[in-house]
Amino acid sequence: MRININHPELFATVFQSVTGEKLYRPITGICTDSRLIKNGDLFIAISGSKADGHSFLNRIESKGALAALVRKVDKNCKIQQIKTSDTINELAKISTQWRNRFDIPIVGITGSNGKTSTKELLVHILSGKFKVHATEGNHNTKLGLSLTLLKLEPHHEISILEMGASIPNEIDNLCKIARPTHGLITNISTAHLEGFGSLENIAHEKGALFRHLTDGISFVNMADKMVSKIPFSGQKITFGLSPDCDFPADICHDNGTLTLVLETNIIPTNSFNLSFLKNCIASSAISITLGVDWNELKEKLQSFSAPNGRCNVKQINNITVIDDTYNANLASSLAALDYLYAFSGKGRKIFVFGDMLELGDSAKKQHQQVGKKCSELGLDGVFTLGIHTKHTNSTIGNGMIKRHYKTRDNLIQDLRNHIVSGDKILFKGSRGMQMESIIHGVFEN
Repeated sequence: MRININHPELFATVFQSVTGEKLYRPITGICTDSRLIKNGDLFIAISGSKADGHSFLNRIESKGALAALVRKVDKNCKIQQIKTSDTINELAKISTQWRNRFDIPIVGITGSNGKTSTKELLVHILSGKFKVHATEGNHNTKLGLSLTLLKLEPHHEISILEMGASIPNEIDNLCKIARPTHGLITNISTAHLEGFGSLENIAHEKGALFRHLTDGISFVNMADKMVSKIPFSGQKITFGLSPDCDFPADICHDNGTLTLVLETNIIPTNSFNLSFLKNCIASSAISITLGVDWNELKEKLQSFSAPNGRCNVKQINNITVIDDTYNANLASSLAALDYLYAFSGKGRKIFVFGDMLELGDSAKKQHQQVGKKCSELGLDGVFTLGIHTKHTNSTIGNGMIKRHYKTRDNLIQDLRNHIVSGDKILFKGSRGMQMESIIHGVFEN
């Protein structure tokens, strides 16, 4: 990752206040990847499982870096080196000090599913009223969050930060860095079950966001049983599908697409995606609370386009391709199948499914649940790829076309031969499966 530093003198002041070291020359960028170094950069040397950034100090010197934050000093490197026991922690401290200069709403978003999609929708809505700073992509780790905070500028009026967790206490640590003023937990499901062991542990981990909001506002999804029970601090605003919420909502079917009813406001969405409607409810509760009026909210919800890989629909040679390849867990996979099933009109409905990862001992059972869902919906074909999806394949009834593959090339070739005009095809799998490469292989070669 690399970011620009647009206020070198101010950054130098913050840097010195945290590290006790004065930067010799003005820093105009921060970089963690030696391949992306530019003139004037501060390099953060990170010791990872695959590579040690300290091995590239000579390279970054030759490319114009002016300084490096290091755990061990390289005497052969002539640029300024600031030593610390943990470079990522030190960067986080610098980022927190930088964040503390801004008295603006900081909205933290976490949850098992829909973090990035909700963040993107919220950015789209709030950009009509505020100058918005937000997480780019899914840079929701300690490193990504720290660099994101350092991109806060004096003109920003609100910040929307995505917070991810794969190990215990991660959300707590991210909250200490970002100090959010508002918080949303989208939902609690079995994502990253391997790292936490149980849904209760996941809820406790995500719940750290609410516990940090002693002087802030927790937006509570009452339609999610686990989220609705999470303890909170400060003020609580509820949303969901029951009339006793602060923001009551309903979802109606209208000629095959979904219409959102928020309080007394009717908002046709032209979407088949139930997950998108749930994101709309959460984003609407936050946006109205922050001062967006209903007319602008309606326009923004209707004009939003999903990012690539998140139920993004496109037509290729009269074939409907549903690209939901960004990631997968049980809840999102079942929701995506409902989305596929909701498509009206003629044409076969086909599911191309890659492994759901990080599920630990529950992997077999959860992949079987996806197979049972495919059978219940009566899909026209299911093509599976990987190790765990063999359990999906084995669970599907014999009356359906079902094929399992160990290699991408064989899957791509069979799909090319199988699909015909009018088909509707859903592609989904965990990020590590890179299912978008299947789409490219089938349709772009």
